Amino acid sequence: LCSGRPRKLLSRPEALPLMTPLAKPLRNTLEATVKTARTAAETAAKAALGHLGVGDREASGHLSDEQKALRRRLRTHGRQLGDAKHLDDRQELQRLVWEVAYEHWHRMLFARFLAENHLLMWEPGAPVTLAECAELAADPATALGAKSGWELAGILAARMLPNIFKPLSPALAVILAPEHQRALEKLLAGLPTEVFTASDSLGWVYQFWQAQRKDEVNASEVKIGADELPAVTQLFTEPYMVEFLLHNSLGAWWLTRHPDQPCPVPLPYLRRLADGTPVAGRFEGWSATLRSFRLLDPCCGSGHFLVAAFLMLVPMRMAAEKLSAQETVDAVLRDNLYGLELDPRCVEIAAFALALTAWSFPDAGGYRPLPPLNVACCGLKVSAKVDDWAALVPNDAAHAALL
Repeated sequence: LCSGRPRKLLSRPEALPLMTPLAKPLRNTLEATVKTARTAAETAAKAALGHLGVGDREASGHLSDEQKALRRRLRTHGRQLGDAKHLDDRQELQRLVWEVAYEHWHRMLFARFLAENHLLMWEPGAPVTLAECAELAADPATALGAKSGWELAGILAARMLPNIFKPLSPALAVILAPEHQRALEKLLAGLPTEVFTASDSLGWVYQFWQAQRKDEVNASEVKIGADELPAVTQLFTEPYMVEFLLHNSLGAWWLTRHPDQPCPVPLPYLRRLADGTPVAGRFEGWSATLRSFRLLDPCCGSGHFLVAAFLMLVPMRMAAEKLSAQETVDAVLRDNLYGLELDPRCVEIAAFALALTAWSFPDAGGYRPLPPLNVACCGLKVSAKVDDWAALVPNDAAHAALL
């Protein structure tokens, strides 16, 4: 740090291995931590929403005008999420509690993913560590309103990922009690660094987050609806399964189109006939070049297939088209990869996983703006009125443009 500002990035760190699946002991550690974190985050969210009286019929006299405004925004947001409002003006809080808990924990979690991969940016070209965030948070001039290094790291992550952590989200405007915030920070700090550099950690994170809810739904034997669907349909595909499928499709295609050129990525799971040709066939109906190749994962989850395909397609297109790493990363994201998913949280994680992989790819430029990602949430009913959505946005010209 120099004069309270992060140092400029002079050189990129050595490239991390492209595919480093999470070892089983670390996976168990991550599972225990995430399950504990969900319980702790929901407890924190309930306490914070209770203090604001979000579920009550009317605002308490102890709230400031700012807190009353936030309470109104939270009630509107809760109804948009599906929380019922009763005739006496009391309001249910379950979906809002889930939302606040998820947003606060995952903003910190994603911040650590960025920091451990040297991608948490104070400004473009100036990455900061978590230790530096703590120093910056101690100075009001650089704290950005944060009360701790973890909170500042979360603010920086949200600034880098505005499509994932909405700057105007009322859920992120909720202030957790200090004891609850410290409990979450302690859980996150206790995870080993290796968790955040493994290639499949993000996928496991969401499955573990949903594990207790999945058990509850299965035990209840209720009809599966919109509330239950995200939890019970989360089935993470093991890395070797993903690689087997891609090696015997995309990898087999490469061998048939480039018989005299070695594949730029290893294909240990590729099955061959006695004459060396792929068992899967020649894929005659596929495109002759990767420029017009499209891969659609119609239930992309947290983006595991998309990330694995990205790590194959970039070296392949670099070799075939003689492009730079940065040009190829942009081309693959723009041209080749598409994902659809019912669960909006999965869509956010898939987008983050792709962005993190793109920024971490060797010689691709590190953190920078990326082409729009072709990953979308589909199939969800919009149950709120236009006026309810508009109520979430402050009534001034700058913010009204966001509508």
